[in-house]
Amino acid sequence: MSSTLNKISNGNFFEDFQLNQVIHHATPRTIGEGEVALYIALTGARQVLHSADTVAQSLGYNTRPVDDLLAFHIAFGKTVPDISVNAVANLGYADVRFLHPVYIGDTLSTSSTVIGLKQNSNGKSGVVYVRSIAINQLQQPVFSWVRWVMIHKNNVDAPSPDAVVPSLPSHVPVEELSVPGFLDARKFNTAVTGGQHLWDDYAAGERINHPAGITISDSDHTLATKLYQNNARLHFDDVMMKKTAFGRRLMYGGHVISLCRALSHDGLENALSIVAINAGSHCNPSFGDDTIYTWSEVLDKWVIPNRTDVGALRLRMVGVKNIPADSLASMYISNEGKQTYHPNVVLDLDYTVLMPRKPV
Repeated sequence: MSSTLNKISNGNFFEDFQLNQVIHHATPRTIGEGEVALYIALTGARQVLHSADTVAQSLGYNTRPVDDLLAFHIAFGKTVPDISVNAVANLGYADVRFLHPVYIGDTLSTSSTVIGLKQNSNGKSGVVYVRSIAINQLQQPVFSWVRWVMIHKNNVDAPSPDAVVPSLPSHVPVEELSVPGFLDARKFNTAVTGGQHLWDDYAAGERINHPAGITISDSDHTLATKLYQNNARLHFDDVMMKKTAFGRRLMYGGHVISLCRALSHDGLENALSIVAINAGSHCNPSFGDDTIYTWSEVLDKWVIPNRTDVGALRLRMVGVKNIPADSLASMYISNEGKQTYHPNVVLDLDYTVLMPRKPV
């Protein structure tokens, strides 16, 4: 029997990555109305800018933009087959910039550059750092981000690369936020959101315990991850995951972000859009049948240069599982003298939103 070339790709393992390697990811994605409706069905997202054409048009948009996180997850999903299909876990995000609105009918493509590598001490896995950029069909950058992911080695005897850990900014500074020039929030009507509080009403250090929780089933989080075309095996392959310490499939961390963002609507009703994710960690795993709650802390509030109609709020969004947000005074516990995340804390996300200001 003649031999044939192996036509099946098993994805990249840690030893397959090289510093400064550029990867152009396959399968551009055109976003339609169906994706938007399904995203709402799976998350309950109620952010008004992404819900109503009339509201978007009153703010200067031609039509409502696609939900920031839906578009981001789709762009992110392009990277998974090349970067994290063999992941142990997605570890964190930094310097995520929302550069241009995404609209229904836009086609997103993504490429990534390897900017850091560090093998773990056990020799069985390592951490890969990548900077990714997503563009639309007009070649306009719509997102850029850094993430780091722990990835299995396929050959444990493969040599360890020189450790390179990139230096990352603590946050995207206010003067570098991408605020659409056409956006005009001077006549923003709070009646469309049901919330009366604007940028001026928030203070640094304030904590908002969002009251609602959402229980997510295995079928729901699996469907959501399919929506994003994220094919990482740890979210889908129950047979494989039963052999791991987790014993079952993990919920995609990006979907946890979406659930928390949807839950944060109560108390942050007038947050229009996300302009940056400054840093983020998936602190503990989430699984099907977990109930997610969230609280937000105002880290800072910034005046946007040359703007009086909108301001920026830097927020810390904390997701917890299976206990209400107001039942935890802190996200941390002391463990043998070290501060670690409470075992029920699943998300620690530092991000920035735009919010209308009161008329001057």
